[in-house]
Amino acid sequence: MEIRVDDKNIEKAIRLLKRKMQTDGLFRELKNRRHYEKPSIKKKRKRIEAKKRRLKSLRINKQPNRSAR
Repeated sequence: MEIRVDDKNIEKAIRLLKRKMQTDGLFRELKNRRHYEKPSIKKKRKRIEAKKRRLKSLRINKQPNRSAR
């Protein structure tokens, strides 16, 4: 990951870095690794997350096409 600083604009570079880290899921990974998680709990959490993603994709695909009006 590389962020270029132009014209000594460090604040903008820091914002870009944070945004990239957020989209890559680095903050979530750090939070998850902060404490040990038992394998059984980890499986359960992953199963719940997968269910949420599946339901969200179903919701998005079922929405009527409003631009066709």
